[in-house]
Amino acid sequence: MSQSSFAIRLIDIHKSFGTQAVLRGVNLDVERGATTVICGESGQGKSVLLKHILGLLTSDRGKVLVEGEDISRLRGAALNHLRTRFGVLFQGVALFDSMTVFDNIALPLRERSRLSEPEVKVKVEKSLQMMDLEDSAEKFPGQLSGGMKKRVGLARALQLEPDILLFDEPTTGLDPVKSHDVYQLFFATQKRLGYTSVIVSHDIPKIFNLADKIAILHEGQVRACMAPAELQRSQDPFVRDFIIRVMGRAYRSSYEFDSVE
Repeated sequence: MSQSSFAIRLIDIHKSFGTQAVLRGVNLDVERGATTVICGESGQGKSVLLKHILGLLTSDRGKVLVEGEDISRLRGAALNHLRTRFGVLFQGVALFDSMTVFDNIALPLRERSRLSEPEVKVKVEKSLQMMDLEDSAEKFPGQLSGGMKKRVGLARALQLEPDILLFDEPTTGLDPVKSHDVYQLFFATQKRLGYTSVIVSHDIPKIFNLADKIAILHEGQVRACMAPAELQRSQDPFVRDFIIRVMGRAYRSSYEFDSVE
């Protein structure tokens, strides 16, 4: 696959905080227009990796290339311009409690676009329809369920039509059923709009078969990055142990039996 096929490339990224080495040579290529899930146990540096992609943190060594540009070398207007290509959905969604659903979604358009208010209204109404939120436009975040808040957050993140969408543990606080529904929405939206999606998640196995690629971050390095089916067939001892720990021996045995069939 050519380098032009990748929206993001992390090349030998190292990052320490004091004496604690968090990232120890991360290499990861994120395919354009695909969904890549970064998973791993707590404390492995998954959110730190996202902050490097956004340019919120600078690596001690290595390069972060976003659409071919080294984001660590950009400053001021150039960095802000590159960041307009990103949409971000945080753990807590970060909706403004004093604003209605409509106004929360409209905020990026009002602050960062030159659209007139009638044009903003049309665009937000389309988003409300796409996210099945038409009846909630005038509600406030405190009146919404956790799953609905995630829908509003996704709608807001998509308003500027980003090329890349980043999700940081997007189902934190949701029960398993709502988590599954939210992930289904995320992936359906990505397939419809075609943006590059990077999701940091601990929700294995719920997210396992919905991703194009899964990257396992362990002890500061990406130990594997491949399609879910490839991971499940892998003979690498680390990968096999990971599958068993997060999905169980029964799942592993069932998959191997099905593969033989």
